[in-house]
Amino acid sequence: MLLDRDLRKPTIQEFNLLNFLIKKSSFFIKKDWEATLLVSSMNDEKMGSLHLFPNGKINIDTIFSHQVSEFQFMDIDDINVIVSLNIDNMGNLFELDVWKTDFSKLIKLPEINENIFLSY
Repeated sequence: MLLDRDLRKPTIQEFNLLNFLIKKSSFFIKKDWEATLLVSSMNDEKMGSLHLFPNGKINIDTIFSHQVSEFQFMDIDDINVIVSLNIDNMGNLFELDVWKTDFSKLIKLPEINENIFLSY
C-alpha cells in the first residue's frame, strides 16, 4: 500500500520529461500541476515508472483512463525505452510508464532541452 511518506517531488530529469510529454500531448493539463505534483516510484524492476499525484496527495478513487503522450529514446546502453504519460478517470495526471524493451534497469532518463522540443 502506498503511503504519504512514499511521495516526493520529481527530480529535474523526471520533471523535464513530464513537462515535455505534457506539451507534446493534445490533452489539457491544469497549469498549476508543476507546483503541487508529487511522485512515487512504481514497483517495476527499476525501469523508472512513476505514480503521479498532481494535487500532492494520494487519491485511491482514481483509475487509469488512457495514454495522452508517448516518447521513445535510447538508454545509454543503446536499448530502446518507451515512456507514456497516462491520465486517470478524472482527467488528472496518473502515471509515467517507463518500459525498457529488454526489461533491464533504466540507466538514465534522456536530457530534455530545446532541441528535443524543436524536433517534435
